[in-house]
Amino acid sequence: MGNPGPGAVDADVGMDAVQRRLMFEDECILVDEQDNVIGHESKYNCHLMEKIEAGNVLHRAFSVFLFNSKYELLLQQRSATKVTFPLVWTNTCCSHPLYRESELIEENCAGVRNAAQRKLFDELGIVADELPVDQFILLGRMLYMAPSDGKWGEHELDYLLFMVRDVKLNPNPEEVADVKYVNRDQLKELLRKADAGEDGVKMSPWFRLVVDNFLMGWWDHVEQGTLQGAADMKTIHKL
Repeated sequence: MGNPGPGAVDADVGMDAVQRRLMFEDECILVDEQDNVIGHESKYNCHLMEKIEAGNVLHRAFSVFLFNSKYELLLQQRSATKVTFPLVWTNTCCSHPLYRESELIEENCAGVRNAAQRKLFDELGIVADELPVDQFILLGRMLYMAPSDGKWGEHELDYLLFMVRDVKLNPNPEEVADVKYVNRDQLKELLRKADAGEDGVKMSPWFRLVVDNFLMGWWDHVEQGTLQGAADMKTIHKL
């Protein structure tokens, strides 16, 4: 798969250096709507709306929902330098497994688990020993498309991973502007503010899809210790 040409590079000279490196060096895993791997493409190209609308950059992603022992959900606010959805509140960590051997492993979704562990360290400074990959509980997959602005957007087949664990945080300011743990009522208030446009609060579209379709029911399972029983990895929810 090709890299963007010189014109595309020149057009993004104002991009933050760290985000620029990730956009051009990271190779996302392209999949079809049944989640079969069909190739790879740069993170840059995978998030251009013109390519998304052309229908050829659907890629694998993951969203982590990390709860503490009080069953509060850890949220992050994406940094101001993020190319897509800057300063938007979202679930604990959202990113992509990359086109590399350790993150392409299909058995027991090991590639996605490895990618989640990697990014939780990159973004939130949570060391691998605190997040054993076999402790991630995969609850489902969803396929969605969402524009960020006129140029950028998302078209992802997103794996939804849950874990209940107390961890030490050391957020990376290049990736994360803020973090907070919320209970259900606090999350509902944050959603109300986002809907009302209060205090500049914005929520990521993928997080909102999970909240609106799954999260509150799954939160019951978090509190009851029955998450494994809620898992459905056969269905790909098209939202």
